[in-house]
Amino acid sequence: MNLLRVAAAVLNQTPLDWPGNERRIRKAITDARAQKASILCLPELCITGYGCEDAFHSAGTQRAAIASLERLLPETGGMVVSFGLPLLVQNALFNTTAVVSDGRILGFVAKQFLAGDGIHYEPRWFKPWPAHIRSHVEILGAGYPIGDIFFEIGGVRIGFEICEDAWVAARPGAHLALKGVDIILNPSASHFAFDKIRVRERFVLEGSRAFNASYVYSNLLGNESGRAIYDGGALIASAGKLVASGPRFSYRDSIVTSAVIDIDATRMGQARTASYRPQIGNGSPQSVVANFEWPKIERVDVSVQPVPLWELSPRLKEEEFGRAVALALFDYLRKSRSQGFVVSLSGGADSAAVSCLVALMVRFATEEIGWDGISQKLGYIQGIADIHDSRDLTRRLLTTVYQASAHSSATTRNAAAQVAEAIGAVFLEFDISALVTGYMTMVEQGVGRPLDWKTDDLALQNIQARVRSPGVWMITNLNNALLLSTSNRSEAAVGYATMDGDTSGGLSPIAGIDKAFLRLWLKWLEHEGPVGHGKIPALNAINVQAPTAELRPQSSKQTDEDDLMPYPVLDAIEKAAIRDKQTPIEVFQRMRAEFPGYTVTQLGLWVERFFKLWSRNQWKRERYAPSFHLDDENLDPKTWCRFPILSGGFEQELAELRQKVLSL
Repeated sequence: MNLLRVAAAVLNQTPLDWPGNERRIRKAITDARAQKASILCLPELCITGYGCEDAFHSAGTQRAAIASLERLLPETGGMVVSFGLPLLVQNALFNTTAVVSDGRILGFVAKQFLAGDGIHYEPRWFKPWPAHIRSHVEILGAGYPIGDIFFEIGGVRIGFEICEDAWVAARPGAHLALKGVDIILNPSASHFAFDKIRVRERFVLEGSRAFNASYVYSNLLGNESGRAIYDGGALIASAGKLVASGPRFSYRDSIVTSAVIDIDATRMGQARTASYRPQIGNGSPQSVVANFEWPKIERVDVSVQPVPLWELSPRLKEEEFGRAVALALFDYLRKSRSQGFVVSLSGGADSAAVSCLVALMVRFATEEIGWDGISQKLGYIQGIADIHDSRDLTRRLLTTVYQASAHSSATTRNAAAQVAEAIGAVFLEFDISALVTGYMTMVEQGVGRPLDWKTDDLALQNIQARVRSPGVWMITNLNNALLLSTSNRSEAAVGYATMDGDTSGGLSPIAGIDKAFLRLWLKWLEHEGPVGHGKIPALNAINVQAPTAELRPQSSKQTDEDDLMPYPVLDAIEKAAIRDKQTPIEVFQRMRAEFPGYTVTQLGLWVERFFKLWSRNQWKRERYAPSFHLDDENLDPKTWCRFPILSGGFEQELAELRQKVLSL
């Protein structure tokens, strides 16, 4: 046997936080050394942070990254460590990994396949490195090899696939396998999406099997730069078997996962593979050779860390949603140095969900890092160090405000109060009726006529939502807190929200999730809840209601779905029209198959309504507060779904749809 202990680190980095990023990298190296690991894979662009955006094009960023790498070199004594950083070569910027052995830079591997879809924008900043090409770069007064290279260190061959490299058909690992590479390291910045962990597990396992190698995958962790959530989840596989996996959605700064691998076992596995055809020659120009004395390991550690119970839940999507958004809120809170959150708690599903996510944030964080960890991470908040109870901490961090107008009901008021009490939030009540009346009187005098629901419905609805904004913003300012907007993705798709009203806020945590799922999640939270954290029965007061904005007189019995369409239909139309880019007629035909219980006329009306509302409300989506990315149905125009603010509005296509409906 030829045994080595390898390790993968997940890091909660922040773009351009040079001292903080260095500190967390040092901690990971220290932890890997304590676990007796000889090889440590750090995440992609870990020195700068992955989400630097256009700051990557600053010469100052390049200088600071190289200076940071230089300061970290002495930390690598007796180890091989990979550091991610951008590097300028011949006036082109590349996403690279520096390979450092025992304090010495051996060379830089450059990413070959750039992520340029969805929330990724790498081709804006970086160039893809061409396959099979080796060059050199001069930094810190010396020259080093760079490009599509691998390393033979102390007789062990180490290659790289950098994040997206492993997601494509022409994986660099296939070429590395022909070179007899023993270990493939994958430094990644792979954002969270529902059930994405299963895809990662497959390419790690398949890479280790098909390439007859050991595969080490590292990732970022937490809310790094605002919108993307990184779930961590380091993976180590060897010869097609998963030998170690790290936790996800952790509140720690760094986690190191290690395992012992057998180099001889993977080599002989390759030797037994009849289809293996090695590239044999007089050395490889892509090889970088260095001496290294690997420590002797006497036995393989076969203990496997148990999978957390929540990962095995049949309601994994509900678990992932709660844990992902809660972690993102925690990081957004501390990285923005906010003193807490404020939510306009209406007694409806959306604001209740946002409030419960803050409460879950407190539960998850205190469970994992304890009160010492809370004090360390939130120590800038006055009085935090004296709190040792989850309800007290929730009360310190979350203020909710119920704002009643003349059309508000006792049902929503009581529901809001019950939820606030159940989770331990501060609960305030404002009566905005006089403010609404004042604006109406002022406008009536200005236009010289009374306002009436028959002729001025939309304006009379919107003024109530807008009047709610100044008061809750004032509470937010008094608390030096962050106002959370409560609009969901279904509302964003059709503009069913009042700008400068219920869209007010500095962060919109549920704007990436559809209303239909959100309602299911609240019912799950009422009856089950996250594994180990229980349920919130008070949500029954929310879940028994039909969603309503309560902006018309109660006699109108206003509901969201009467104004729009059933939410499951709306969400299905959105997926077909926006995610899958289908035309109105194609969407209509798909809806007929999915919802046979509705008439042709009704489905045609709803499809037409969606496309019209989608087109005229792009300007609203452009103004939404930043939201978290959760899946491939995101409508955020800044990171995912671009659409013109001014367009033809599908007029021709909708005319064709109307003709189609009439013909049936």
